Amino acid sequence: MFQGTVAGLHRWPVKSLRGERVAAARFDDRGMAGDRAFALIDLREKRKGKVVTVRQNPGMLAWSSSYDGAEVDYAAPPTLRGPDGATWAWADPELPGALTESFGIPLELRAADGMQDRGPTVLVTVEASRLALEQELSAPVELDRFRPNVHLTLDAPAFAEEDWGAGTTITIGDVELTATGDNSGPCIRCAVPSWDPVGRERWPKLQTWLIEQHDNKFGLIMRVTRPGVSRVGEPAWAQPLG
Repeated sequence: MFQGTVAGLHRWPVKSLRGERVAAARFDDRGMAGDRAFALIDLREKRKGKVVTVRQNPGMLAWSSSYDGAEVDYAAPPTLRGPDGATWAWADPELPGALTESFGIPLELRAADGMQDRGPTVLVTVEASRLALEQELSAPVELDRFRPNVHLTLDAPAFAEEDWGAGTTITIGDVELTATGDNSGPCIRCAVPSWDPVGRERWPKLQTWLIEQHDNKFGLIMRVTRPGVSRVGEPAWAQPLG
């Protein structure tokens, strides 16, 4: 068993927009409460009804979303902030038009819990691995590139989690996360981490390096098997299985 602390909690209210860091969060059958609970929906004829993501439109990273300081639970829809710093209420009737102009595609807004790519899951990353990746690449690697929910410091070796398989458990405060169900365990990355956190520039070498040196893995996909509230600074334990 490895020990450590909860170094950060990250919530992404609107799928593919930038998110927020919180001091405490609730975890339940949705994953992290409020995570990817809202999305932008494509209205173009050939993609009508599909969720718009960074993979099709990196400019989404120029926008951010937050619940305005609500930590454990979200009580109201998110506030969005555009690249010019303007703020928009989710219910503002002019917001769809502003987003359509920004991204160049017609879209609508949708609220629905659990719009993570791999179902109602939690993405966990480990600081030792991020630091080691920086050393390997001789360049800064921003954590937000990987869009985690939980970031841990652990006394495990860097990249040890690449081999943690089904049945691995992580305890953060009262919450238990388990690698169980479809698509759980080490996270196979898409191209999104190759974009800087605000979508201005792509770094192809990062994706190539992960593919060639780490089987394209970074982080762990987990599901909540004991709900509760976790807080930054609380003890964390990881019990790997492989």
